[in-house]
Amino acid sequence: MSLNSTPSGERVHIAFFGRRNAGKSSLVNAVTGQQLAVVSPVSGTTTDPVFKAMELLPLGPVMIIDTPGYDDVGELGEKRVEKTKQILRKTDVAVIVTDAKEGIGPTERELIALFEERGDVSVSSGRGDGINALKERLAAFGGKDSEPFPIISDLLVPGDIAILVIPIDKAAPKGRLILPQQQTIREILDSGCSAVCVRDSEFAETLKTVTPSIVITDSQVFEKVDAITPPSVRMTSFSVLMARHKGILGTAARGVLALDSLKSGDRVLISEGCTHHRQCDDIGSVKLPKMIRKYTGVEPEFEFTSGGEYPDRVTDYSLVVHCGGCMLNGREMAWRMKNTDGQNVPFTNYGVAIAYMNGILKRALSVFPDFKKTVDLMR
Repeated sequence: MSLNSTPSGERVHIAFFGRRNAGKSSLVNAVTGQQLAVVSPVSGTTTDPVFKAMELLPLGPVMIIDTPGYDDVGELGEKRVEKTKQILRKTDVAVIVTDAKEGIGPTERELIALFEERGDVSVSSGRGDGINALKERLAAFGGKDSEPFPIISDLLVPGDIAILVIPIDKAAPKGRLILPQQQTIREILDSGCSAVCVRDSEFAETLKTVTPSIVITDSQVFEKVDAITPPSVRMTSFSVLMARHKGILGTAARGVLALDSLKSGDRVLISEGCTHHRQCDDIGSVKLPKMIRKYTGVEPEFEFTSGGEYPDRVTDYSLVVHCGGCMLNGREMAWRMKNTDGQNVPFTNYGVAIAYMNGILKRALSVFPDFKKTVDLMR
């Protein structure tokens, strides 16, 4: 991914919902100015969500989503409706599409009950009437930043030097950096600061010649980097930065305390927001379970989800440990956190859990002035 491109998780997500053959795909094509979605008079032409990343002026980078009909029937239809409900979780701006001849019916009322009605714009995708007005209304609805905090810019002043510790091992992607690392580097540069990227094996030597304002490390080498970094230098991790960026850090810092009360046989859900080929030393499915067993001294039962899959009902779990969520937008992460927390199930993330198990979470959180109370409550 280019440092200049906008990742999916940072785009405003605009989704179109409605009955089969209501004209959703035609409207999506009209808004995007492209034949993005297949259109036909056959009911149920759209069988899976269709995504299109684009620039929508005056809003900026967005993700346009066409969804299957919400009134689909049968066994496959129920699965398509479930996929549509999953799209709702990540939707910043929701558009209900109705056939002007049919009007508002039970399907539309159910959709309206699922999310707050945002206003009325009458359009015709066939004639093109009202399309510009719809775009302006979408931009007005989606203009607010869906991410509660920046990644790093508010922790820097122009001229600061940040050292980024990035281990390169067999689990690292070939020939590229992972998204949180890319995003952090870009925000550092945009802030008029310098980013010095080193492997953990060269970190100690780098400190002899570079005086950083802050050190940001991959969670997997947190303990090693903590031991080397002088106490006077601020230090945190990419995963902790992403947790704050997505608005889940406070909940994650409280939820991680559940590690201390885990018992053998307790179910722990480890969830990743992206899908990738799991390698032999995968952080989510291999390293984290191993760390948790070692820290707790018990044998929990681990279960795993990835991508768009996340259970509505989580009451059978004693703890949910989520990834940093770099591939999910703020609304999706907020839904996962609130859905879990609302069922009284502790929710944390990879970096927070790793820092806590290594006894250095207080240091990782202390870089954020807004989290001083949370730090004071931790042992």
